[in-house]
Amino acid sequence: MGSSIGTCRRNLVVVAAGALAFALLTGCGPAAGTAPVAPLGANAGSTRVGVKAGGIAPMVSQIPLRVTVPAIGVDSTLVALGLNADRTIQVPPLSQAKQAGYYRYGPTPGSQGPAVILGHIDGNGQKGVFYRLQDMILGQQITVSRADNRTAVFTVYLVEHAPKTEFPTQKVYGPTPDAQLRLISCGGVLDRQAHSYLDNVIVFASLTATHPT
Repeated sequence: MGSSIGTCRRNLVVVAAGALAFALLTGCGPAAGTAPVAPLGANAGSTRVGVKAGGIAPMVSQIPLRVTVPAIGVDSTLVALGLNADRTIQVPPLSQAKQAGYYRYGPTPGSQGPAVILGHIDGNGQKGVFYRLQDMILGQQITVSRADNRTAVFTVYLVEHAPKTEFPTQKVYGPTPDAQLRLISCGGVLDRQAHSYLDNVIVFASLTATHPT
């Protein structure tokens, strides 16, 4: 990405698939409207895959308070993100690029299913909370402290770069029998004219431990 910092803006789409609703992150650029939807289960872009760590039983749903990723210097409180009037997913404001948020209409971190935490790569002329998300490697840990004074520990088993036009909706948001976590941000090449990144970086992790906060 060089030394330039672009603008990672909102362009999130809600996709109905049968009885399930999948939240699709297709871009962080300024484009408005509904972006193209990739076939469910698409697996585009460069991918680093590891053996999925043995998971543990899901926790009871609780409000997440803070996400920490020591390997890439992330330590952020979590704000609840819902839907905008146009049915796109909210993201933290660009003026608070260091702030991460969780999608409150999905599973909460530690409970069964794919919990989602969103953050900017950059914004407002500064590096964002997930500026180094693309540097994560397999086996690294993510911790989420919760309102029940418990901390959920997740182990990374996949890091994927997906073009925004080929977002792997089902893989990211599809139901899972265990507790999963997705960290999502913009990444890849910066379109300097549009001030938007061309890809999404998606980190997949499974719940492998819990402990008191």
